Amino acid sequence: MQRPIMRILALLPSEANSSVLSSFIDYLKVEKGLAALTVSAYTRDIVQFGAFLDGSKRRLLNARRDDVRGFIQQLFANSVDGRSVARKLSALRHLYRFLLLDKRIDRDPTLNIPLPKQWKILPKSLGRDEVEAMLGGGTDVPARAANAALLLRNRAMLEVFYAGALRVSEVVSLKFEDVKLDMGYVLVRGKGDKERIVPLGRSAQGALSIYLRDGRSSLAGQRNSPFLFIARGAKRITRQRVWQMVGAASLNAGRHASPHMLRHSCATHMVENGADLRTVQTILGHADISTTQIYTHVALDRLKSVYTKHHPRAKAR
Repeated sequence: MQRPIMRILALLPSEANSSVLSSFIDYLKVEKGLAALTVSAYTRDIVQFGAFLDGSKRRLLNARRDDVRGFIQQLFANSVDGRSVARKLSALRHLYRFLLLDKRIDRDPTLNIPLPKQWKILPKSLGRDEVEAMLGGGTDVPARAANAALLLRNRAMLEVFYAGALRVSEVVSLKFEDVKLDMGYVLVRGKGDKERIVPLGRSAQGALSIYLRDGRSSLAGQRNSPFLFIARGAKRITRQRVWQMVGAASLNAGRHASPHMLRHSCATHMVENGADLRTVQTILGHADISTTQIYTHVALDRLKSVYTKHHPRAKAR
């Protein structure tokens, strides 16, 4: 992790910017306890902003609000999607809050910069029939035991993805000891190494039980692994392999899907069925309810539908 970040830092033309970013990275790792992937993403975002500032001969320490606005406008002009822009602004806000606390600046250039409406786009999700097609596809057991074990593992992973709205990093990091099947939940370690308890429905519990009984030991062979989902030889499964597996499984649904889509599908379907946003926030592991509020319009659509159906004067006469 350290080597890629050093390569990113080398892209900054200013030594002053490099010094600022180095101390900020230490802050994110040590004090905030953010995951390595989050630190790396924030680093790339701030390097990009530093390169933008270089065009106006300014540095991170003397950036103005107009610089931040100009950077955002440039991103949109280059067709960067709204969620990526929002993440980059979040990285800058974290940076300038840190610099304020460290008394290296006296004003925050990201202060009072509103989130444009197009950033509040609901992430893509699958319909319930599409999820059923994904989870129910490929049930024929292959002749070879190793292939059958992989099928059981993949089915269990898909069920856990959808049941608990997990991130890829969370699924591949699940430990065998984290699963409490008899109690119907799994202990998940999310961003910043924060732990949360995520309930599992009957379908996920059933798929996990079968995988643990008939599949995992076949994949492990004579070796041991602390992780729940493993590759052949008890090797740790990679994030890239999970993306490939989900993409292949989604062919049964008729369109390409990603692990993120399964996560957002879980949240969307829960809200559609009447779950409150606080509960969804807890399951998703969002630190701030404002992140979960992208699902507000789903809740409002359901509210409007129920109102129209039941209020005596809601329908046109």
